[in-house]
Amino acid sequence: MGCWSGPSAVLVCLLLLCPPPSPACPAACRCSSSGEVDCSAHALREVPQSLATNTSTLWLGYNFITVLGPRSFPPLPGLLLLSLTHNRLALIHRQALLGLGALQELDLSNNYLTVLTPETFLPLTSLVTLNLGSNRLEGLEPEVLRSLPQLQALLLQDNPWVCSCDILPLWRWLSHNREKVQETSLLLCRVPEQLNKYPIMAFRNESFRQCQETSLSAWHYIVFLTIGPFSFMASIFFCTFMGFITVVYQNLHRDLHCWKRPRICRGH
Repeated sequence: MGCWSGPSAVLVCLLLLCPPPSPACPAACRCSSSGEVDCSAHALREVPQSLATNTSTLWLGYNFITVLGPRSFPPLPGLLLLSLTHNRLALIHRQALLGLGALQELDLSNNYLTVLTPETFLPLTSLVTLNLGSNRLEGLEPEVLRSLPQLQALLLQDNPWVCSCDILPLWRWLSHNREKVQETSLLLCRVPEQLNKYPIMAFRNESFRQCQETSLSAWHYIVFLTIGPFSFMASIFFCTFMGFITVVYQNLHRDLHCWKRPRICRGH
């Protein structure tokens, strides 16, 4: 049967000879047929939205991206590697990384990140490697890392860590996950001054003994703030009540005494 046997056959032949056009590549990027998209060093201030759904590698380094807002990325179900190194990234919204569930490697190094919340990386259930080096992190909640069940390699070097009692939870996580932490010798304290450049992993349990003995949780402070005013009001009420009982008792006692000895009461 030839291609000229009918209109439908002609259409099939044309489709075979002229495959559908590939998705457009963002103007500031270079795209390859293998799914690699390179948008590095183009002064971008946000993530390009016209990315093909088959993108597997996305390079966004050396741009001017400062914020990743909600749903900053189009759906990229096949994205495996994302690099945002050397931007000016200071904030990542908790819904910024939705749609990147297949991501295995994320590079956020050399940015301005100061705080990461436990919700930041929740969508990244397949993440294996996370680079947070050379940011402005003074501390990091372990819950941020516990949200990454597949994490195998973590880089935290060159951050200005504050080595106070607040770093104890992170130190415990690092101590129990040494095999996941890369270049531990570069995890150095910045504050306080007497511990400047002191390796965090050189601490021992004894180093935090004072913190464990004297530190109070937020629940303790709530209890204290609740009990204090309540105790004060209760004491006022108790004193007023006891005064009222005393006055009533004295009046009753006097009336009873006058009833038994009316002449004495009249004499007064």
